[in-house]
Amino acid sequence: MYDGLLHLHNLLRWVILIFLLLSIFRQMTAGNDPFGKRDKAFGLPLLIAAHIQLLIGLYQYITGSWGLKMLEGNDMSTVMKNGAMRFWVIEHPIAMLLGVIFITIAYGQRKSRHTARVQHKRALIFYILALLVILAAVPWPGREVARPIFPGM
Repeated sequence: MYDGLLHLHNLLRWVILIFLLLSIFRQMTAGNDPFGKRDKAFGLPLLIAAHIQLLIGLYQYITGSWGLKMLEGNDMSTVMKNGAMRFWVIEHPIAMLLGVIFITIAYGQRKSRHTARVQHKRALIFYILALLVILAAVPWPGREVARPIFPGM
């Protein structure tokens, strides 16, 4: 089950990145258009995928060997001195949680009482912040904590 969820976690990464880029493009081109079907068509699947990704990640953090288990066998100073351990125990979970929070705030801008232009501008800012945080915290190939782009393939 753990391996299946790991593969799903990896697949959802790509879904989130695609919908995040589509949402950023939509917010950049929206102008004064009120939030409508196109915003929801990109934003809602992004929001759902991000929250599912968060739940899967929390499960992996709690049950897998790259999260809490690293803390059980080591003290915090050991974790903080080791780059790979620090990434999996601290940096990756916190950054991804921030990314999901930014996506949620961006999607929620459609309910604010500001003008459509301000709503789109704020949503754009939070989507860009989410993209930057997520890209920085993904274990891309070439990093010390690298994972395959498509594991199992």
